[in-house]
Parts: sequence; C-alpha cells; structure tokens
Amino acid sequence: MRLNNCMKKKLPIGIDDFAEIRTEDFYYVDKTAMIRDLLNAWGEVNLFTRPRRFGKSLNMSMLKAFLEIGCDKSLFEGLEISKETQLCEKYMGQFPVISISLKTVHGNNYECHN
Repeated sequence: MRLNNCMKKKLPIGIDDFAEIRTEDFYYVDKTAMIRDLLNAWGEVNLFTRPRRFGKSLNMSMLKAFLEIGCDKSLFEGLEISKETQLCEKYMGQFPVISISLKTVHGNNYECHN
C-alpha cells in the first residue's frame, strides 16, 4: 500500500522539544507511560542515564510540559498518560518547573577565573 505524501508525518530529526513535536505533527513514539511510572514509584532524586541521542532531553521536555503550571493539556490528548485520569488531575500543571540544559556547553576542561 502506498501512502499519499500529504498523509505522511515529518520526522523530528534534531528536535527535542515535546510541545513542538506534538503541535507540528511530527512522528512521536509515545513515552508518556514513563510519567506514570515515575510518579507512582518516585524517589527524592531520579537519575536518568542514557547514551547520547537516546531521548533524555525530549523526555525532560515531556516531563516539564506535563508538570509545569499553565501547561497545555491538549499536548497529551490521545497519549498513554491521558488514560491515567486521577494521576493527571493530581499532577498535571501543578508545579513550578526549573529546566537547565548543559547540552550546548563545549570543552574538555574547566578553568577557574578569579
């Protein structure tokens, strides 16, 4: 079966912003069950270790989009997390979120300048 070009979604190559992927109709593999798992088995600190290019920034963007006060709840419509109505009512859009990325920091060493 051959798909019409107008039916194909775009590939989100190099895009790590969850909201952009959802609003601009890119392909997206639903990883929102991670939010459920994280909130149901939370720890004071959660460490996400994965090799480069395995979606850490996208997952952090997804968490921010879910938890942040004033979030766009429509971003999660039709995704796995939307089936968790009690969890969504309790956590979605309820927290101030501070997001820091070091992905644009380059260098092999650190020099202290006084």
